[in-house]
Amino acid sequence: MNNVEIQTIFTSPEQPSEAQIQLWIDSALTDIQRDTEIVVRIVDEQESAELNETYRHKQGATNILSFPVEIPEGIDLNLLGDLVICAPVLEKEAQQQGKILDHHWAHIIIHGVLHLLGYDHLDDEQAEEMESKEITLLQKLNIPNPYEQVTEQ
Repeated sequence: MNNVEIQTIFTSPEQPSEAQIQLWIDSALTDIQRDTEIVVRIVDEQESAELNETYRHKQGATNILSFPVEIPEGIDLNLLGDLVICAPVLEKEAQQQGKILDHHWAHIIIHGVLHLLGYDHLDDEQAEEMESKEITLLQKLNIPNPYEQVTEQ
């Protein structure tokens, strides 16, 4: 079972429901054979920017930040980590890229969960592996490849 705690600090009318977020997280964890816990925090641009600068040393808000938990050996915890999602950035990106907002939310949440599982995109090989996994998981949800060129609306 995947236990998801959702902390909604920022809300907008287009935000997905908690059930949708749970579905997307569950779909990213289909290959995991153990119970997991993830905290999802939905924030505004100010909190995202502060966290991005503090932990990634980058300026400005970003769509998602992933904070995998490092559990010491011998400690039995199911916590994978935290996802901090900036709803206003996601909404702007979806509009600018001509994407369906729910599809973009699903992609970014799956992307974040994969980071919690140890996937990364620091080099081309890692990026290709991670993107391939994202595309496969999204296809199972009937969501098109987010990396294909999207036409302007």
